[in-house]
Amino acid sequence: MNRRPDIETAVRAAAPHALLETLRTLLADAYGALAVELHLADYGLRVLKRLDRPDGEEEPLSLHNSAEGRAFGSQEPREQQVRHGDAVDHYLPVTVRGERLGILTVRLPAERSAPDLVGELTHVADLLGHEILVAERDTDVYQRARRTTRLTLAAEMQWQLLPARACTAAEFAIGAQLEPAYSIHGDNFDWAADADELTLAVTNGMGEGIQASLLTNLAVNALRNARRAGIGIADQAALADQALYDQHRGASHVSTLLLRFELATGRVGVVDAGSPQLWIQRGRTVRRMELEAQLPLGMFEESHYTVQEFHVEPGDRLLLLSDGVYEAVSPAGEAYGDRALARAIQSTRLLPAATVPRAILGELAEYRVTETLDDALVVCLDWFGRQDDDGGS
Repeated sequence: MNRRPDIETAVRAAAPHALLETLRTLLADAYGALAVELHLADYGLRVLKRLDRPDGEEEPLSLHNSAEGRAFGSQEPREQQVRHGDAVDHYLPVTVRGERLGILTVRLPAERSAPDLVGELTHVADLLGHEILVAERDTDVYQRARRTTRLTLAAEMQWQLLPARACTAAEFAIGAQLEPAYSIHGDNFDWAADADELTLAVTNGMGEGIQASLLTNLAVNALRNARRAGIGIADQAALADQALYDQHRGASHVSTLLLRFELATGRVGVVDAGSPQLWIQRGRTVRRMELEAQLPLGMFEESHYTVQEFHVEPGDRLLLLSDGVYEAVSPAGEAYGDRALARAIQSTRLLPAATVPRAILGELAEYRVTETLDDALVVCLDWFGRQDDDGGS
């Protein structure tokens, strides 16, 4: 019996805040589920928080030392026999186009825990992920559940700007992370893809707190406005530059790195307008790409920007980094970007793009002199290229 249509219809008709409650009833009726729980990844990508457990009543689950965390990391369904019970827990990744939201846990009686049900439950987890993203327009339940502490106002503004923290397509995979997750203020990233191209941007508004966040908000929305008008990245930069200058008359600026990828060819156009760096890993070689430095956005009236070009090859990995990463200093006085960053990129080469930024930022936190992490951003892009109809690249 195919139970998918009835479950899909009921979940999509559920109130935005009641997706999990509705799913519990549906899975109990359809599969005899004994328990259904949802854990969501927190903003710092360190723990999984249970959705409907009051704060303080239950410790969050580690992303590294829990069955749920291992399923989250592998992005594969896992199962575990319930201790002292005749039941099996199924851990199912809740992921939408590469964006890792959390883990759905479904406990089934052992006699009903057949392999053919895993595919159906995986589909349910996928459905739940899509519905959560839709529901977030109308409820704070899911965003509130992701927090281990309160976000600063500046951080709230920055997280609301983001497209996601990961994205996958046939030609590429992207992962990104901001730190400190709960008090970030100036760093941000953005991307958009269509049938022919991918545009990727990293921005860093000068200053601290609300001022930096407001500045970045203006820059990101100006870039989006130009991009959505079908304008190339050089003119996107010029129009955002004009918007920032008109508002601040050169007193504030935003460092920006803009890239446009042709999905069919791997040709990349780039505008380097400020401090973010671009690194490339090709095979076992890691190097910083030397780009033509141009003025940050908003410094002068009517700045002119030009596009440089290079090509990416299948298997290439690109890292976009804010100055909070490569300017970090070790106790010995060595800048992180000199050698430690290259080592960190090499050490994470086997990880998927979605997990690389968190891993590098974790190493950065251990490397630094101070315990407090300045605004830091890492975006990782793995390039697969477009496959020809005959299966070649």
